[in-house]
Amino acid sequence: MATIEAPVRLQNQLHQGPFANEPLTDFSNPENARQMRAAIEKVREQLGREYDLIIGGKRVKTSDKIKSLNPAKPSQVVGIHQKAGKEHVEPAMQAALKAFATWSHASVEERAGLLFRVGDMLRERKFEFCAWLTFEVSKNWAEADGDVAETIDFCEYYAREALRLSRTELPVQMPGERDTLLYIPLGVGAVIPPWNFPCAIMAGMTLASVVSGNTVILKPSSDSPTIAAKFVELLEEAGMPDGVVNFCPGAGGSFGDAVVSHPKTRYIAFTGSREVGLHINKVAADQAPGQLWIKRTVLEMGGKDAIIVDADADLDAAVEGVASAAFGFQGQKCSACSRAIIDEKIYDKFLEKLKPRVEKITVGDPAENSNMGAVINEGSMKDILGYIEQGKKDGRIITGGARDTKAGEGYFIQPTVIADIEPKSKLEQEEIFGPVLAVIKAKNFDHALEIANDTEFGLTGAVYTSSQEKIDRAIREFHVGNLYINRKCTGATVGCHPFGGFNMSGTDSKSGGPDYLYLFTQGKAIGQKNR
Repeated sequence: MATIEAPVRLQNQLHQGPFANEPLTDFSNPENARQMRAAIEKVREQLGREYDLIIGGKRVKTSDKIKSLNPAKPSQVVGIHQKAGKEHVEPAMQAALKAFATWSHASVEERAGLLFRVGDMLRERKFEFCAWLTFEVSKNWAEADGDVAETIDFCEYYAREALRLSRTELPVQMPGERDTLLYIPLGVGAVIPPWNFPCAIMAGMTLASVVSGNTVILKPSSDSPTIAAKFVELLEEAGMPDGVVNFCPGAGGSFGDAVVSHPKTRYIAFTGSREVGLHINKVAADQAPGQLWIKRTVLEMGGKDAIIVDADADLDAAVEGVASAAFGFQGQKCSACSRAIIDEKIYDKFLEKLKPRVEKITVGDPAENSNMGAVINEGSMKDILGYIEQGKKDGRIITGGARDTKAGEGYFIQPTVIADIEPKSKLEQEEIFGPVLAVIKAKNFDHALEIANDTEFGLTGAVYTSSQEKIDRAIREFHVGNLYINRKCTGATVGCHPFGGFNMSGTDSKSGGPDYLYLFTQGKAIGQKNR
């Protein structure tokens, strides 16, 4: 380890300037568009490849497989993956424990250096990773670029945060003592990411774990294991030691549950549905035989996010914000605008402007850079169409309302706006996770806030108004983890908008913020008497 300290220190010094977000790609630039098309063709040639489990650096094959399909072309196999079962939990745990014995004692400079190298490599391969996102989860070019840019941000930000925490100074020193506070790693963590940000959220939870000195059993979503496999390959190429991240795609009910309940699992970092998050929390709360600690859970579980548009708002800006937040990535974001709560004074005018804006959205193969691609799988498509049918009974279809068969064989759904939805109804309360916007009429701002807060979730929200008094009220009373004023409720940016929500939206983890690494460490206070 000593032989690499000097180059690592030099590399880290090159990254010691202030953190800056990775710039987003302008695809209207012909050269950027050319590079993206070239990357799509390069990745297209690699589709259908088989990937192994990686346990302690060794490749493992299984009899059961997971097939990852392109949602825009379900006949197209993106990747074939080994399916980890209960029998793989113990080997993965032992590999992670063995790696923890050394990785937990690696210098913070070495751990941060790994993240900096991964960030540099991702910049070089940004278009290629974007192309994988386009094929595996049907993100258009801009959505894919945002996902990869956020991943690079996590590399840079969490590396700097780890270095900052290592230099923590206590504000008070006991006379005659040297008093210090160390943030030490927890142990082996289970990282269980979602499919909707399969690069950024998967990598963010993994990188926060690793840079803090933990080791990981990574169980990616069965809908997006290929992107995780590509990222783990990148970690290996960047010099990550064997066993620090063990790549184990598998079923949540078998492999996932077994990892969560294992007595040596120290924490679980999860992003996904409310139901699965609550199940993980319940399983983790039980003390297994031989378990020495209270397992920590870092949970982000979705939302039913609202944008309030007040009577005095800039209507054009509000329409744009609502449309972008509702239909970006097919509405498959936990931060997506699922409810537009509109003051009755401007309700009809808002709908009049929203309809043509939404109808400009193109639906089709994201490899061709349509505005909206396909929803993630057939089951999701059927669920979303079921909500639309309910909406036809409970409200009024303004636009959309059906599967988009013209877009191709994939799981395409028309962007759908349903007006006159009543508070407390199914469409107003339940997370749909698709391109469906419920529009609700409010009597006034008080009523709008009441409707917005009347769900079990509390992730993101936005308010469009020109009134400072109403802005101040929203800041005090709109009960969400991420509140936006006069802008859309999606697009949280690392360093600017620490992300995580209240109530059934999770444990308010605040990823991409200055508190996040505390969740992956434990504080050790040392008081040393001077000689």
